Amino acid sequence: MPYVLRLFDPWRNPMCTCPPKYSLSPYTGCGHMCRYCYITSYIRDGFKPRVKENFISKLLIDLRKIDRSIPISISNSSDPYTPQEYGLKITRETLRILASRGFKVIVLTKSDMVVRDIDILRRGMFTVSMTVTTIDDRIASVLEPYAPPPLSRIKALEMLTSMGIPCSARIDPIIPGVNDDPRSLAKLISRLAEIGVRHIASSTYKAKPDNFRRMIEALPEKSTLLRRLYYDEGYIIHGVRYLPSKLRLDYMRMVKEIVESYGMTFSSCREGFRELQSSPTCDGTHLIPSENPSRSRISLDDYDVDGIGYVSP
Repeated sequence: MPYVLRLFDPWRNPMCTCPPKYSLSPYTGCGHMCRYCYITSYIRDGFKPRVKENFISKLLIDLRKIDRSIPISISNSSDPYTPQEYGLKITRETLRILASRGFKVIVLTKSDMVVRDIDILRRGMFTVSMTVTTIDDRIASVLEPYAPPPLSRIKALEMLTSMGIPCSARIDPIIPGVNDDPRSLAKLISRLAEIGVRHIASSTYKAKPDNFRRMIEALPEKSTLLRRLYYDEGYIIHGVRYLPSKLRLDYMRMVKEIVESYGMTFSSCREGFRELQSSPTCDGTHLIPSENPSRSRISLDDYDVDGIGYVSP
């Protein structure tokens, strides 16, 4: 059995439309402490990130065993650029190893720290998926108190795309009465299209007792609305509380219409609306480039990051 690499979706969620991929997380837990985050429901001390024991040595063993045709997704539960990565550079070492061995990788993050590793990303088979929940700094500071602000993430995406790294974005989660304003969403999507993002995935907020409690504490003025929509009118799917189906469909159709008006592809995540997907894959793994002769495979000793700047965490 692999040590740190697992096939994605261990719970076999019937709402998941992701293609086959491996899940890899250098860290257990995440320091961004997003109010809506679900990891605290199954990870002890989920908001206290720590490097997995002997992670690199275990990764090297696992890489000898896995199917190389299946992409690696890093990370699905804990952000690979959790604030501790600034000093530890475990994610950087992980990317270096994966690039040197020619693995296909999608990097999921909501941190601008990812630009630190452009030197590796541009020479391997990588795509980056950046979560940008809102373009409103005030809302983001409430929902994602320790994550970089939206503008920093958008600037990071712009730098990545300008260096030839294919990128997608996740507008996820959409929360009723919080970040669902059509004008604000259109402004965000327009900016993402302008900087070269090629695909957008979106999803509505899914409630579990722990994250719902945090949401109500952070947004007490939305308590009545959210309780009604999730506990009175919503329903449970696979252990998670969902919004009413029609409302979810309306949200996803709205985002899809805006996204496709700017020439990008769209998908929803764990919503059950497969008919809305206009991309080869829902998660953006279709953007991973094939090996390109013009991209020299990175050396195991290449750590040159001179000239790459990013907003400090």
